[in-house]
Amino acid sequence: MGAALSNPIFMRLRHALGESAVESDGAGRPRAVPETTDGVAQVCGLAHEQGWRVRLEGRGSWMPPDAPADLALTTRGLSRIVGVAAADLVATSEAGVPLALLQRELAAAGAWLAIDPPGHPERSLGSIVATGTAGPLRHGFGPLRDHILGGTIVTGDGRVIKAGGSVVKNVAGYDLTKLQVGGFGAFGVVTQLHLRLRAAPALRLTLLARAERDVLTRQARALAEAQIAAAALELFSPQLAAATEWVLALELTGTEATVEAEAARVVSHSEVSWSRLPPEPASAFWNATARGPLAAPITLRLGVFPDGIDELIDLLHEQLQPGLLSAGPGRGMLRWSGNAAVDALRAVRRIAAEREVPLTLERAPWPVRYALGHFGAYREGVGVLVAKLRNTFDPDPTFPVALEGEHE
Repeated sequence: MGAALSNPIFMRLRHALGESAVESDGAGRPRAVPETTDGVAQVCGLAHEQGWRVRLEGRGSWMPPDAPADLALTTRGLSRIVGVAAADLVATSEAGVPLALLQRELAAAGAWLAIDPPGHPERSLGSIVATGTAGPLRHGFGPLRDHILGGTIVTGDGRVIKAGGSVVKNVAGYDLTKLQVGGFGAFGVVTQLHLRLRAAPALRLTLLARAERDVLTRQARALAEAQIAAAALELFSPQLAAATEWVLALELTGTEATVEAEAARVVSHSEVSWSRLPPEPASAFWNATARGPLAAPITLRLGVFPDGIDELIDLLHEQLQPGLLSAGPGRGMLRWSGNAAVDALRAVRRIAAEREVPLTLERAPWPVRYALGHFGAYREGVGVLVAKLRNTFDPDPTFPVALEGEHE
């Protein structure tokens, strides 16, 4: 702490926030730990005024906290669940709250936030929103943006914006909060979120099938065409599922009667055998596959039509190492985690762009993010719009975020 105490930025932050709200990041640089939205606004406003670069951090369990900056700003101090209105199926939470803690509080109230992003269960809500990460439950409950009603955002120059609504019926019109989903912190710091909940299901049943990949993708498409009401339908590579074969996992939720009826429909529309997992092994399976990407330094996701999943997996195997792979054959999203050179990743991005397949670099060390950019090739003119939005919410800018691969 001695070196940090002589840092003039540290001194200014301590004066503004108080001594307990500033710490060293381990490399001698200051890290601000504000406990309120106003505190975040103070940090951003001061940084904008002084020309400091600010690295945004959640709880440090997903995106590597290695972007170059004069100081770090963590949302760990924004750790309050403001309110849960289970009867209205809405909740308000600060962005630094760990997802696992929020889910426990919601369960006690008979409610559920139907998201299961990859990574550690202690991931902060803010990091999930910033990176736009959604897990297998997107099959039945939609992408992450569908679960967010509104929130509070602090811009790069310290302005506080309250966007969207706090109740389901009050979300008409353009919602600036949705801009933050998958924005990687380029458009501000999310400090508080209003969330859309669901009633906690009486039963959650997991079914697993093991077979060759093409058999399972064909089976997944058949179940989708039969309109099986699955909460999750996810394909896992042997490496990610810790199995000798590819695994297709299906989760059904609801009352016992509806789940059992739907399970019978699954069997009647299947060419593969399914095994039921008891509750504890099922929870362990989903948790292990969610944590799996953390074993690799790079994670990317691609969007594709469901009938293109096999072709896209083949492309990744040709251009990159097999890696840890999961795919939603019903919704057409694919996530790959592994290690690869920037040139190989650029080749995948280029081929994906030629096929109009969106690619997002979801997680990587800063040198890779800086060289490649978080997003794949934009359609013509979209990059200009993103630049204008960036200038509106983070003029100058304050936050080091590599959105586009322009540093080649």
